[in-house]
Amino acid sequence: MDKKRTENQNLCEKRLRVCVATCNRADYSKLAPIMFGIKSHPEEFDLEVVVLGSHLIDDYGNTFRMIEQDDFDIGSKLHTIVRGEDEAAMVESVGLALVKLPDVLQRLRPDILVIHGDRFDALALATAAALMNIRILHVEGGEVSGTIDDSIRHAISKLAHYHACCTRMAEQHLIAMCEDHSRILLAGCPSYDKLLSTHHREDYMDIIKSWLGDKVQEYDYIVALQHPVTTDIQKSIKIYELMLDALLSFNKKTLILFPNIDAGSKEMVRVMRKKGIEQHPNFRAVKHIPFEQFIQLVCRAGCMIGNSSCGVREAGAFGTPVINLGTRQTGRETGENVLHVRDADTQNKIYHALELQFGKRYPCSKIYGDGNAVPRIIKFLRTIDLDEPLQKTFCFPPVKDSISQDIDHILETQSALAVDLGGTNLRVAIVCMRGNIVKKYTQPNPKTYEARMQLLLKMCVDAMRDAVGLNCRILGVGVSTGGRVNPQEGVVLHSTKLIQEWSSVDLRTPISDALHLPVWVDNDGNCAALAERKFGHGKGVENFVTVITGTGIGGGIIHHNELVYGTTFCAAELGHIMVSLEGPECSCGSRGCIEAYASGMALQREAKRLHDEDLLKVEGMEMKLSEPITAGHLINAARLGNSKADAVLNKASTALGVGIVNILHIVNPTLVILSGVLASYYQAPVQRIISERALFSAQSIKVLTSELEEPALLGAASMVLDYATRRIY
Repeated sequence: MDKKRTENQNLCEKRLRVCVATCNRADYSKLAPIMFGIKSHPEEFDLEVVVLGSHLIDDYGNTFRMIEQDDFDIGSKLHTIVRGEDEAAMVESVGLALVKLPDVLQRLRPDILVIHGDRFDALALATAAALMNIRILHVEGGEVSGTIDDSIRHAISKLAHYHACCTRMAEQHLIAMCEDHSRILLAGCPSYDKLLSTHHREDYMDIIKSWLGDKVQEYDYIVALQHPVTTDIQKSIKIYELMLDALLSFNKKTLILFPNIDAGSKEMVRVMRKKGIEQHPNFRAVKHIPFEQFIQLVCRAGCMIGNSSCGVREAGAFGTPVINLGTRQTGRETGENVLHVRDADTQNKIYHALELQFGKRYPCSKIYGDGNAVPRIIKFLRTIDLDEPLQKTFCFPPVKDSISQDIDHILETQSALAVDLGGTNLRVAIVCMRGNIVKKYTQPNPKTYEARMQLLLKMCVDAMRDAVGLNCRILGVGVSTGGRVNPQEGVVLHSTKLIQEWSSVDLRTPISDALHLPVWVDNDGNCAALAERKFGHGKGVENFVTVITGTGIGGGIIHHNELVYGTTFCAAELGHIMVSLEGPECSCGSRGCIEAYASGMALQREAKRLHDEDLLKVEGMEMKLSEPITAGHLINAARLGNSKADAVLNKASTALGVGIVNILHIVNPTLVILSGVLASYYQAPVQRIISERALFSAQSIKVLTSELEEPALLGAASMVLDYATRRIY
């Protein structure tokens, strides 16, 4: 018997005594997976659980019961919350916890105390443990948010001996805070271990209906969770009131959770009750939802709104659209599913955000974890050497800048380098997210490939240098060029006669290698369509066609919000739609193409023919002897009554109109947008021909003239601004 007792004692001495302290429902969702992991290795670890904070308060659902339901033995329950509605109550709660914790920690004598996050209760835990020479493992250190919690989190990190952080940026922040890299584990968020493995439950509709009623459908309800911001309580209460007003107006089923225990929460609850939210048929107000059920509700919500960290963290794993209100999560890393409304100062702004986000789905994000955090943390705990000195050492590495996803920041600073590779000129422009051309550079286009590339790169380097002084952050380079392009490879397959020597030319690689930026390349017709989609008449239109009427005829087709390329990237060669079997010869080698009738070159050819036959000039028309004959002379002569010029233009307009009628009958767009120097002249005749010759169902389709001054540059920029940010604003 004595021998067996001695063996048990030796086993207990070898096991690492780990104490996990949990303060509220939110941190338990992160700590519970770690607790289960520790509990599953009884031969290595001795688990103790301490519960304090809002877990033990009736108003917040007595959430300590869910810990007991998870079959954890709670070693100590500490009532540490001082009731009150101001900042002083939070301070008093920290003081009360500091009074009670020493006895508990002295009794438990843990080797490691595991603490989560940025709450004032956790600060009390870290302070007590540090002063009692107990090693601390801090979970989720290094992250950034916009309240006093930010300072508390970093204070805990400075007291902690070990760190299990969730993201690469958080790891870099800890290093920048002089924490020892060898004691930092990039683990991912522990809650992701559970949510990534359990959110595909078959009974999710039962869970949704149990909280929101039998009539609600998935993706057709909202989850709302807004907490006070303790550094600006009155403003956070105002935002809460505006959010409730917007939700009432939006008229969708809404599951709203009570705010946390921070100062200002009581006033927020009073606002909610004053508006009758608890009795409103569209709302279900609750104090607590078990985490396993809550993730089902978030996963299949039409939208989540508020300022909870769940919105910027867990919701991203499901692609759930999120509206983040106010400053509480400022600086957090977020997926593309999060739309920030930092200055939520009007109900209309929040309502508009709901209109933008509700019902969308986004790609699932794993910024905060891949589902394997707990095994990493358990392995990390095994490596802790209790014989190492307790005193921390510090380092001084560089800090990596964070990237803001605030929409105002994006619109003001993020920009593209746009390149228009024309037959005559080479143009480069800095284009901001709003579509404004901040600065433009123009040079004559050299004749040889080597000279062109050398000049292009020089102009881009000059633009990037100027962008720094203009506060423009260049995201990438977009190139618009004539001819047939493989945009997937960034290769010009066959160019036009206007630009020689561009056949099977890789533009992407040399530009990307020289500038260290991503590069997108596309045909100028497609770029014009992209420009209209982002900045012009095509914004918000799912199906439309852009036709460029310039030196040649080109264009692009947007179908279901995407460009149509075709198998060999020659779709939307609109200028080469044949409208006559015996028409004039086209630059492509065929006959009867739209371009052979209606392009600037075709009109110039006819103008020269009439001029040579002395049939162009009419009374009132001035022509200088040295002046080259252009399409403009033909149009001017027709306006002054020249019947020959008028006949040429009627034939050109008819050819273009018939070609566009063919386009309408093939792809049936909502809208046709004419772009280029001849657009304003062709608009009315083409609209008339559509009304005369198109099928009845297509006769009402509108023809508009583009209002964009630089469609090629704006289209080149839109490739960068849409794809580099992975989002269309």
